[in-house]
Amino acid sequence: MKSTDLCLSSRGSEVVLATSSDEKYPPENIIDGSSETFWTTTGMFPQEFIISFHKCVKISKLTIQCYLVRSLRIEKSLSKNPVDFEVCTEKDLQYTEGALQTEEFSLPEFQATYLRFIIKSAFDHFVSVHTVMAEGVAENL
Repeated sequence: MKSTDLCLSSRGSEVVLATSSDEKYPPENIIDGSSETFWTTTGMFPQEFIISFHKCVKISKLTIQCYLVRSLRIEKSLSKNPVDFEVCTEKDLQYTEGALQTEEFSLPEFQATYLRFIIKSAFDHFVSVHTVMAEGVAENL
């Protein structure tokens, strides 16, 4: 099977929770495939969002494009509902003045039905998340 970006809304993925909402910069922008659009937080940290695949997927690599994120934790769940998350990785990101942070996470291949991204801290009062990409294949379960 060919590896593909599983986080695209055009592939059936959905942002099922986001702790901030601004109608001009909705969380759905994270999975529209464009780095020109984004979701923005509205203040305090931590902030989080959850992406649902609506089926079990096998992920080999995660990439996030964001701005002003200092500390990020990524968790996975195999449950039918967005519960029982386990930590995949946690990382402090480098500050990139005036440019998007592009962070790749090459992880041991894992299965998930949900991914939770927790922005634990930031370099400013607000951050933006432009894209999340999950490289992998959909499982036939």
